[in-house]
Amino acid sequence: MPENKPETRLNIGVLVSGGGSNLQAVIDAIDNGAITNARISIVVSSNHGAYALERAKNHGIDTLVLAKKDFATAPAREAVLLDNLTARNVGLLVLCGSLMILSEKFIKDFGKPIINVHPSLLPDFGGKGFYGLRVHEAVLAAGVSVTGATVHHVEAGIDTGRIILQREVPVKPDDTPESLQQRVVQEGEWIILPEVITYFVG
Repeated sequence: MPENKPETRLNIGVLVSGGGSNLQAVIDAIDNGAITNARISIVVSSNHGAYALERAKNHGIDTLVLAKKDFATAPAREAVLLDNLTARNVGLLVLCGSLMILSEKFIKDFGKPIINVHPSLLPDFGGKGFYGLRVHEAVLAAGVSVTGATVHHVEAGIDTGRIILQREVPVKPDDTPESLQQRVVQEGEWIILPEVITYFVG
């Protein structure tokens, strides 16, 4: 009889800062089988009050808070992050609305894929200062008819890494930043982020 091989699953780490709706989309995709052979091993927040932490705890996922104010230096915070990811053999790091800017040294030391989901069609409306509602305010101010979501590799620059997948979302004449944000999340981010993760699972 063939030997039973140990189950191998990709361990995923998720960085968050806020509500964690994209984290929930990944959790749901794992639960319903859209993402197979993967599990979220740890959720790390840069904010003690992030609701994403509750989402993780409700699913029995380990959590860690690395608030900037709790560390004397950025390298000290990144060292703790790296230690925790390494201890859990994390093979993919996913940024879901995280405001933590990772250094070039951390990216090199981690040595495994890091991806980010961004609420626009990069390179438009990306870079320093473009996060949360600010992105959608800028989209509406520019008067464009189409926006969307992007999943890209993370590198030392902000929102400059190689694009993996994008999905267009229409801008409606009566949109507010809030309504546009909701539609981009639901029709863009929640769809393409699980799709990209399945690619890394292999």
